[in-house]
Amino acid sequence: MAETRGERARHWRYEELPGVDLLRAHYIRKSFVRHTHEHFVIAAIADGVEVFHHGSGDQYAGAGALALVNPDTPHTGRAGVPEGWQYGAVYPSPDVVAAIAAETTTLRGTPGFVTPVLDDPYTVHLVHQVLRATDEGNPLAADTLLRVVVTRLLRLNGGTLPRREVRTAGARTAARARAVLEERMAAPPTLEQLAAGLGTSPFALLRAFRDTYGMPPHTWLTDARVRRARRLLDAGTTPSEAAVTVGFTDQPHLNRHFSRIVGVPPGAYQRERKNVQDARGDRSVASGAWQWNGQQGMSTRTYGPVPPRAQGTRSRRKGRSRTAPWYGTHSASGSPSDSPGSPSA
Repeated sequence: MAETRGERARHWRYEELPGVDLLRAHYIRKSFVRHTHEHFVIAAIADGVEVFHHGSGDQYAGAGALALVNPDTPHTGRAGVPEGWQYGAVYPSPDVVAAIAAETTTLRGTPGFVTPVLDDPYTVHLVHQVLRATDEGNPLAADTLLRVVVTRLLRLNGGTLPRREVRTAGARTAARARAVLEERMAAPPTLEQLAAGLGTSPFALLRAFRDTYGMPPHTWLTDARVRRARRLLDAGTTPSEAAVTVGFTDQPHLNRHFSRIVGVPPGAYQRERKNVQDARGDRSVASGAWQWNGQQGMSTRTYGPVPPRAQGTRSRRKGRSRTAPWYGTHSASGSPSDSPGSPSA
């Protein structure tokens, strides 16, 4: 878990949920630069407000809402209130979402989310239950609840994503420029050199690239470097070696950009991956093992829908951290099968 000036974040994986990244965080001053994800973003806001630029304007997600971002969609992130925002997030891969959509919905083509913010306290609760199940080493609950989350969101806010077709000359030039930058990531050309090699002018290339990928080439390159660094870290490469390999000058250079895109430093990111590998074979993880502001999480091991009264409960005291959302609230029924059986799922 990474901690900085009252902010806390944990970015990890659970072996029994392949193709899914997980996150818990409380950010106050954190500001995410414009970036993309290879996976879907399903962020369940527990307290505070997150503001993120998406599409043509700022989006606001408060407690009880979900921030939803499709793969390869440029966006930012920052606090919308002085006390910041607390949330839990799951990042399922496009393959994971496509498989669930094919089994549980009638969507055709590439499934995705239609709007970036959805006010749905029930699904917010379920996302936190997924995270809690991974903490407790309960793969059946984690897998079941994740499938319910994705199915419910696709039914409430799902659609078929448009195919990105390279039709215009500018888009074709941008695609060629992107290929060059991917190939020469560690030693990229200048904008002038890149444009000259593609037979265009620097400003024409800049406009075409921004129109096609939602960001200028240098911002896209930083984002791509962090993506590749994540793969290297997952494979066991040290942060210092990963930094040089992807083209950053040194590890502090990687640290700065990695934290502004992923939300945690590369060292903390890699340690969580290593912890998952070291824990193989030992699934008896207590629900209170992960702590928040020095307080242990709830020890109950029940899973199920949030009670109606709990859905409307919101902390009104500024700066107060609420433990319940990180491990879920007590359920009267206490069975993982309760949530999937809900008619609203």
